[in-house]
Amino acid sequence: MGAVAALAFAAHANAGGVQNIDSIRGAAEEFVRSSLPEKSTKHFVTAGNLDPRLRLDECASPLEAFSQGTAMNTGRMTIGVRCPSANPWTIYVPVTIEVEVSVLVLRRPLSRRSRVELADVEPQVRRLPGLASVFINDVGSLQGHRLKRSLPVGTALTVEMLQPDVLVRRGQQVTLIAANSSVQIRAQGQALTEGAVTERVRVQNVSSLKVVEGVVESDGVVRVGL
Repeated sequence: MGAVAALAFAAHANAGGVQNIDSIRGAAEEFVRSSLPEKSTKHFVTAGNLDPRLRLDECASPLEAFSQGTAMNTGRMTIGVRCPSANPWTIYVPVTIEVEVSVLVLRRPLSRRSRVELADVEPQVRRLPGLASVFINDVGSLQGHRLKRSLPVGTALTVEMLQPDVLVRRGQQVTLIAANSSVQIRAQGQALTEGAVTERVRVQNVSSLKVVEGVVESDGVVRVGL
């Protein structure tokens, strides 16, 4: 989230001239709501409780809220709220974000490096911490990927849980392709490092013994520059 946002949370008058705690929490919540990317998605934004013994001077100006630079993907962040008037103060408020989202959920436990097949998942609507963009709801997104770690039954799948399939492994015989607009050259090589699609790997040409670096294009195929 970006620069400071001045929010229309006027000071709540009371006999002691103390800032109303709910106005501080409300300023933090509204700042987060205004920064959410998926406006059509149902979000739940909740500021954490503040110490009821807190006594801050009632602010004569609208409260200002600002981000501490923490990402919203995890569903937890800290928002600063400050009073810019003659008696300034700043307080930091923990805020949680939850989203009601359709997500693919594991129907059985799967081990690390497993592929997730259609029979392994089912769609469910859940209320989960984070943003909708981190959750997987499309079976097509599972293709060409494996699990980074073992997961129990009932896990709601996120992008972070998947990694691309390794298509080139160390020691594997691969096809090197070098091409431009007029010519294409193929050669055999041996992979010295491993990588998934679009990742860079080092390969030794088995004929010239020259070591080159290229990009994994598909299973066992590495493209290098001419």
